[in-house]
Amino acid sequence: MSRLQVVSGKGGTGKTTVAAALALALAREGGRTLLVEVEGRQGLAQLFGAEALPYEERRIAVAPGGGGEVYALAIDAERALLDYLQMFYKLGSAGRALKKLGAIDFATTIAPGLRDVLLTGKACEAVRRRDKTGRFVYDHVIMDAPPTGRITRFLNVNDEVAGLARFGPIHNQAQAVMKVLKSPETAVHLVTLLEEMPVQETADGIAELRRAGLPVGRIVVNMVRPHHLDVDTLRTAAGDHRAEVARALSRAGLGAARRGGPAERLVDPLLAEAAEHAGRVELEREQRAVLDGLGLPTYELPLLGAGMDLAGLYGLAKELRKQTVAE
Repeated sequence: MSRLQVVSGKGGTGKTTVAAALALALAREGGRTLLVEVEGRQGLAQLFGAEALPYEERRIAVAPGGGGEVYALAIDAERALLDYLQMFYKLGSAGRALKKLGAIDFATTIAPGLRDVLLTGKACEAVRRRDKTGRFVYDHVIMDAPPTGRITRFLNVNDEVAGLARFGPIHNQAQAVMKVLKSPETAVHLVTLLEEMPVQETADGIAELRRAGLPVGRIVVNMVRPHHLDVDTLRTAAGDHRAEVARALSRAGLGAARRGGPAERLVDPLLAEAAEHAGRVELEREQRAVLDGLGLPTYELPLLGAGMDLAGLYGLAKELRKQTVAE
């Protein structure tokens, strides 16, 4: 399995939740996973019920059933640039002086693509990092990345920078980052719902990633709702079976089935709800067909009726773990 897993998706599809659940799922016994946030929203801290993440790698959770650890990092572009200046130009205190003068903020705000270069570079550095024994520090790095509409530009910006800077440390750094991003070490997963707009954006995102030569991983279908009615029941609901339904409600103890009786009054709202459910099932069937046509394997995660909390997050991780083990 790829060591750098990038998670993107249309806004509202739950990509941050999926990234966090995937990090927990991949933290095997004794293993370590780094969960990276690049958008500055502190969404990971909120999910895990923790304080705002600083610009340092901090243990945020222990994976269930084995003790693997999940670390988290909120990458700050200004701090990453200071690291970069120290790494390649040994500026040290001079770099800090530039920050005080506002030059760092100026550079990360107006320089085309510089911010994305710094963010992807920091994540790729974590992928390549080894300890004193030569082992990788992290078994997996999971990136909660920008939305689908920006993901290809975000990941491919180092390629553009490498072309602009023909030599020197900037060129070398950009090439090193792209070597990771375009290798089997990386997989870009796209999160969607079974709705028309997210599915279409997912299809467009996959096409863009492939054109850019970036490795597409899986489609994650999130918030999958259960189908409470079977096909025959849905067909019955679509027909003229009011009297039959009223008698069934009456037998269930919901009042008399006669005209105007309690059971009979329940028929119309019940059939309307069944029709709405049938319409949703058909829409989801159509969107599944579109996703199947994209030729990628999928993960599926259920809709949590009680909303997302830490217990729900661990539940999603368990579900993903079952699906990854089954591969």
